[in-house]
Amino acid sequence: MGRVRPVWRVADVRAAEAALMAELPPGTLMQRAAAGLARRCALLLAERGGVYAAPVLLLVGSGDNGGDTLYAGARLAQRGAAVSALLLTPDRAHADGLAALRAAGGRVVEHPPAVVDLVLDGIVGIGGHGGLRETAEQLAASLLDHAGRDGARATVVAVDVPSGVVVDTGDVPLTASGRPNAVRADVTVAFGALKPALVVGPAAALAGQVELVDIGLTPWLRGTPALQVVEWSDVAQWWPRLGAASEKYTRGVVGVATGSATYPGAAMLSVGGALAGPTGLVRYAGGARDDVVRAHPSVIATGRVADAGRVQAWVCGSGLGTDERATTELRTVLAAPVPAVLDADALTLLVDGSLADQLRRRDAPIVVTPHDREFTRLCGETPGADRVAATLRLAAWMNAVVLLKGDRTVVGTPDGRAYVNPTGTPALATGGTGDVLAGLLGSLLAAGLPAERAAAAAAYLHGLAGREAARSGPVTAPDVAAALRPVLARLP
Repeated sequence: MGRVRPVWRVADVRAAEAALMAELPPGTLMQRAAAGLARRCALLLAERGGVYAAPVLLLVGSGDNGGDTLYAGARLAQRGAAVSALLLTPDRAHADGLAALRAAGGRVVEHPPAVVDLVLDGIVGIGGHGGLRETAEQLAASLLDHAGRDGARATVVAVDVPSGVVVDTGDVPLTASGRPNAVRADVTVAFGALKPALVVGPAAALAGQVELVDIGLTPWLRGTPALQVVEWSDVAQWWPRLGAASEKYTRGVVGVATGSATYPGAAMLSVGGALAGPTGLVRYAGGARDDVVRAHPSVIATGRVADAGRVQAWVCGSGLGTDERATTELRTVLAAPVPAVLDADALTLLVDGSLADQLRRRDAPIVVTPHDREFTRLCGETPGADRVAATLRLAAWMNAVVLLKGDRTVVGTPDGRAYVNPTGTPALATGGTGDVLAGLLGSLLAAGLPAERAAAAAAYLHGLAGREAARSGPVTAPDVAAALRPVLARLP
């Protein structure tokens, strides 16, 4: 799938580190990590008045994560920074790292200094679990109270991962008062490989800007990644290309069975999403055909799926309703031997066992696009703490690609592959934006993209459109549909 970035579980990272360290002189890997961390910290300090005399606080736990932090602090101290280290477990601090810090002029303190430009979170690394302990939690909460020489809040840099997050799932434990029991970082400097907590789940929002430092780990990472992150270059590579012989039918025809007389807006939004995509023709089938044709004169509209004519993919569900007529339309879509996107009301109808059985027997690809409440209706339980695992379970059970919507949308395939979208924005949490996404996704399927690529690309572009629309203020679904066009115009 192009150049999607792999994301690795803790066990895979540990195995790769062990294999690489066996080939290197002792301490080499830690020095590589510390050098990359110190380099990024120096750049951040340069934005706040320079490295020299900059007050830097190290929050140091035990183990290698604390060692990385201490060695990075030593490098900053060598450049003239005023580095203080607060040791959470003094008797278990990394001895050589602590010695290096002291030799460079850094000092150990029992309380954070009053003025801090930069905080390095080296409390817990990828081996941590269960949130922060009480002292660490108090320190993490107090970071918001520290200001630098310029009066602005101290910049927080997480070392490899924000302390307290559940690394393999992206979950974040909560304190008794309901706050995240983890460090909120402005920047996370990850070593050697991305980890799930940096890209998915509530932990991703705590990681801030993520920078990956190459420490030579890549050739040693074996097995299957936990998931993969889609990037602009991937979407551009997958995007259908037009040629001199292209015409509307060769570009693909997408059928849209959405909306009703009661919910015509759902039809117009999903059709708008489909028209923004790469296909050459949109056929609409449903109770909002008069409204659709007035808004989009290029669309061929009929009242029923059975009368729509030939298409290369179907979009079904948004605003369709859940009555007998809607059930008939969904059955007709499922009987068609072409890819289909099922959204909103179509997912509610799938709770009917006979429809679900019909779906699982299908040979043509299916993409379902639930949000969390729809996921719960389908599965009888919420996605829970591990959204990737939940998505993959549903994909295997339904024999469908699942696009689980959220701030970090997850796409899962029946054969166990997972992708995460990095462009999500809370601005998209408004009615109708999912209809636009479904239409765009159907257009990509009709243009010939494999289901998992179509889902990953649609989520990525939809997120960019949401961000673009948010530049002008509060976002509505029509804003997102309109913003898709300039976003897609940047594709080759």
